[in-house]
Amino acid sequence: MSISKLFMACSLALASLTMAAAHAEDAAAKKPVKKAVAKTSKKAAAAKPAEPKAPDEEADEPAITDSAVTEFDCELGNKITIYANANDDAHIALRWKKRLHRLTRVGTTTGANRFENKLYGLIWIGIPAKGMLLDSKQNRQLANECRNAEQMKPVSTAANEPTSTKITIQ
Repeated sequence: MSISKLFMACSLALASLTMAAAHAEDAAAKKPVKKAVAKTSKKAAAAKPAEPKAPDEEADEPAITDSAVTEFDCELGNKITIYANANDDAHIALRWKKRLHRLTRVGTTTGANRFENKLYGLIWIGIPAKGMLLDSKQNRQLANECRNAEQMKPVSTAANEPTSTKITIQ
């Protein structure tokens, strides 16, 4: 047998296998599929209880009962209220623009108090002199120079004044 005849025989066998496979796929695609359709009445659908949704701590409004309230006055007339629970120092509730958000503490190396709500992109950073609210989704400041009543008090100048001492020369 010559090589050209062997090549022709292999090509013919390959072509027939390809056509047989294509015909099998077409037959499987044309086979009618029966779908089970459940017929339910509107009353039965309404009576079926809805599946309970898993609570989302960052989306749900936090409970603020038994919390210490600290109000901050910020530049441009913005106001922020922070609710801190003495039993839970890992979370705070922050009221911004008539909405209450739950923020979770994030550790820092600087000692600043940093709280975040990743769902809404809110970040509260509190240092002894002031606080600021940031929007991490839009990369901008929402409120800056936020001070509570304690932070607004003037710094005592008694520590800066020289003390008078009597010097007696003998």
